[in-house]
Amino acid sequence: MERLPKIGLPILIIIVLLIVFISKASVNIGYGEAGVLFKTFGGGVVTDEPALGEGFHIIAPWNKVYVYNTKQQEVFEKKMQVLSSNGLEISLDVSVLYQPKMEKLGLLHQTKGEDYLNIVIVPEIRAVARSVVGRYTPEQLYSTKRDAIQNEIFEETKKKVDGQYVQLNAVLVRDVTLPIAIKEAIERKLKQEQESLEYEFRIEKAKKEAERQRIDAEGKAAANTILSASLTDKILKEKGIEATLELSKSPNAKVIVVGSGKDGMPLILGNQ
Repeated sequence: MERLPKIGLPILIIIVLLIVFISKASVNIGYGEAGVLFKTFGGGVVTDEPALGEGFHIIAPWNKVYVYNTKQQEVFEKKMQVLSSNGLEISLDVSVLYQPKMEKLGLLHQTKGEDYLNIVIVPEIRAVARSVVGRYTPEQLYSTKRDAIQNEIFEETKKKVDGQYVQLNAVLVRDVTLPIAIKEAIERKLKQEQESLEYEFRIEKAKKEAERQRIDAEGKAAANTILSASLTDKILKEKGIEATLELSKSPNAKVIVVGSGKDGMPLILGNQ
């Protein structure tokens, strides 16, 4: 085996050292990520400078970079057990949309660490959900107040995590599970209330129709009264004569006797 030239061995060593140096002194941060720099000999976590953004970065080989996902993320808390205002156990399915605050990433890493989800968000959402749900009855949770409860959980949790360098984007109450007996009782009550409202609606509709008919009848009666008062004997005779004259123009054979009818009205004889 041919021995390496004396000059070749140092070059090989330098190349190996250079490769190790580059691998230790560089970091590539992907899309939707950011890096927190830890200076081994320079004060630890860097909190007074912006986090390292996406792309390739050169660092001192004795330092380290902790990479965080800065995109919006979701944690799903399933079957979270809480108590209603009257002490009944309720099960909630809640989704939380969150992300770390980019400008506070160094402080988040320094004070909470990479497992900030289980240190900050999960405990806070559980505590707030128990507090908020405890103000409401099962019926309110099941029907009318669900959106209000969701908003309250979001607002109160947001206040708590904002100071811990986490951005809360939304809290979504996916499902509310009540004890079966309570759920059935609520559904029966809601059905009865709906039927009662429907019955009241029909009664009100009938009242309005009766009122409409009464007003219509009163109007017709008033019109008849006015008409009757205006129809004198003289006017009736005049209208009868006008009608008789119109009939006399008909081509059918007839005999008209003027003044022979009741009240002196004409008679029409010999209609064919």
